[in-house]
Amino acid sequence: MPPIPSERLTLPEVTICAASSTNVEATILALKTSLAYVEPADAILFTDVDLEQVGLVVGEGIRVVKIGELTTSAAYSQFILEQLVDHIESSHCLVVQWDGHIIDPACWSPEFLEYDYVGASWPQFGDGHCVGNGGFSLRTRKLMDACRAPGFESHHPEDVAICRTNRTLLDQSGIRFAPVELADKFAAERASDPSRTFGYHGVFLMPKVLGAEGFWEVYLSLDERGSLKPDFGTLRRAVQHGEHGGRRSLRMVGDRLADMVLPKR
Repeated sequence: MPPIPSERLTLPEVTICAASSTNVEATILALKTSLAYVEPADAILFTDVDLEQVGLVVGEGIRVVKIGELTTSAAYSQFILEQLVDHIESSHCLVVQWDGHIIDPACWSPEFLEYDYVGASWPQFGDGHCVGNGGFSLRTRKLMDACRAPGFESHHPEDVAICRTNRTLLDQSGIRFAPVELADKFAAERASDPSRTFGYHGVFLMPKVLGAEGFWEVYLSLDERGSLKPDFGTLRRAVQHGEHGGRRSLRMVGDRLADMVLPKR
């Protein structure tokens, strides 16, 4: 990641937010990392967790808004689609998650603000509706309001609901999705290089963005590791190349086995 600049990029049109009931410590770190690079209109953590009780501190510049527990990923999608807009006063909202945040403010472009939805493209789709990923995404209030309009089919995952299921409806409503080339300058996921983007999303990119040590620090804070499963081998190999690689790799294997046999919350 680039060094922290002496002056942050000012984005008065943008509220940075994250919503989570799990991996809250890592989510706070993602918000703090983003705020180290950018001065937004507001920064909000939506959570049901009693942060004081679990010994977590959000730090200066982050507001905590209490919400009901997000018991499933589908509950997260419902919150983003149906409730988030009620808390956003700026024209745009930048959604981040524990495994995605701002990495290079020099890659910011004012052109991002010209669109209602900007998120990294999905390489698995070739029908022109491939923008994009919601884990690190920029949305306007117009887009968020449109997600509650009659005729919008709300479902999980929320980014698929917006960018594919309801894409034609939203296009007809005047919602503007960023073109693929611009979306992949905004954020990296499966299709682009995080060394050339404003931000990223995806745990599989964390060792590259944060380094093996940085990823390991985040890993130790996790209380829910289900999203690691599809890229477990890649992540384990990345850890093996860092300090205490063998020991840490074995720890990951042990954690995965434990996750398979222990009851979920």
